[in-house]
Formats: sequence, structure tokens, C-alpha cells
Amino acid sequence: MRYRTLGDVRVSAIGLGAMPLSIEGRPDERRALATVHAALDAGVTLLDTADSYHLPGEAPGHNELLVARALATYGGRPDDVLVATKGGRGRPADGSWTVNGDPDWLRSAAEASLKRLGVESIGLYQLHKPDPSVPFEESVGALRELAEEGKVRLVGISNTDVDQIRAAHGILGDRLVSVQNRYSPAVRDSEAELRLCAELGLAFLPWSPLGGISRSSLDGPSRLAGGAAGPLEAFHAVARERGVSAQQVCLAWLLSLSPTVVPIPGASRPETIRDSAGAADLVLSAPERARLDEAVRNR
Repeated sequence: MRYRTLGDVRVSAIGLGAMPLSIEGRPDERRALATVHAALDAGVTLLDTADSYHLPGEAPGHNELLVARALATYGGRPDDVLVATKGGRGRPADGSWTVNGDPDWLRSAAEASLKRLGVESIGLYQLHKPDPSVPFEESVGALRELAEEGKVRLVGISNTDVDQIRAAHGILGDRLVSVQNRYSPAVRDSEAELRLCAELGLAFLPWSPLGGISRSSLDGPSRLAGGAAGPLEAFHAVARERGVSAQQVCLAWLLSLSPTVVPIPGASRPETIRDSAGAADLVLSAPERARLDEAVRNR
């Protein structure tokens, strides 16, 4: 397992996005716990959760409680695991995703997360999404206060643009260690944000990093999500040549973009996260990287 850093903390180059374990289509608890345990067995030391990862209309925190149980039943909480959670979103009964960046709300959300995770200080606390009805600086200021009080060790932001990253960096300084935006071969709207993170030394955590890459087996037809072959077929071709999965090639390609990139693929089965974790040890050759870059550009 290769490692990267979030602030002064070393984490595995591949994290686990735990959301699929708690939202629609979630597995039973036995399989969910086995998935987290498989991630830990594979050397994954970054677990990403949020208070809003639950079924619509449920009480907040299903995923945080699940992660806490998984760590407790693993044989003692591993000292080197960084649990990252988020606050500022909700899931009402209609299935929508609401946003609330009010400083008082964020404070109460963080304190509730502390209790659910069973810790005195949250490893990494992230603003889940800027709230257009609340000044961004006020939301970030609440996270700074939580860090100053020791309730939060490290701070991150999510779903933000370049100006917001710079603003948060100005408010938080070294306490800001990460940005979590959507990024994949199919969705590259955050190119500028990725580059800025590299410039500022911030970890860039792509969510939904496998967008555009199907999870079909190597001995089946190589297809994109949606069923049709296309430019991103190159990921499957490289996978066949290397004897690995297309998702491993995709994650290895993301890792090659910048030393600050730490993908957090979701998983709801032990075998899926074991495969994803293997991408940390897959190093693409220069010709392979050029081939994949061209495929992405031509998509």
C-alpha cells in the first residue's frame, strides 16, 4: 500500500467511501461490517462518512454509527485509521439532499458526530457543501472554531470552487488539509480545483472516482457504464493487458495526476474494496498514462 498525506497525517493512497453502506440499496449490516473490515485488512486507513448518509427520513448518523461499530469489532480501533466525516447536509423523507451551512447547525452537527463516532476529536471534519443562503466565510469560521476547541483535528471542504478554496485557506491556514470534489474520467469539472490543491499542498479527494468506468469482469465485454463502448474503452484495454480490473486502472490513473490525489471509491462488498485498494500498488507506465490521458481528452 502506498501512502499520501492529509496535513501531518499519513493515509493510504486509496480510501473507502462508506456512503453505499447506508443509503438506498445498502447491504445488510453483516456485509457492511465485512466491507469495512476488508478495507482495513487491505491497508486502507482513510474512511469517509457523513452524518447525512442514511435512508431518506431516517435519523442522521447511520453511516457514522456503522463505521464506529466496524472499528470497534475489528479488534480494537486501529490507531492509524483516519475517520473523515462531514456536516451541513440532510436527507428528508422526500429523498432530496438539503444544505445547511448555518454555524450553529454545523456546531451541533459536529458534536453529534463526535458522540456517534465515540471519539473526543473528529479526525477530519468537512463542510459537506457550501450553503448559498449563508456566507461561506461564516460556515468555514464555525469549522475553525471547532478546531480551535479541539473537537476537530483537521478540516476539509467539499463541493467547492477555486475561489471558495482560496477563501477557506485564508481562514483556516494549515488547519485546512483537503478538498473533496467529484472527479473521474467522465466528470472533470474540477480540473482547476485539483491543480489548486496541488499548488497549496491540499489533499484532493475525488468522490465518485469511477465515473464512466463499468465494473464488468475482465473476461466479460468491456463496456462503459450505460453499455456502449467508447473512448474510455482504453481503461479496459489496459486492464486486460495488465491482468487487473478496469477500476484499478482508473484509480491508478487518478493517483498519477498529482501526489495530492487520494481517491475514495465507494464499496458495498468486501471484494470491491479489496480490488480498489490494489490500485495503490499499480503504477502505470508513461505510455499507458499517455494512452489513458488521450482517451479522457477525446471522450
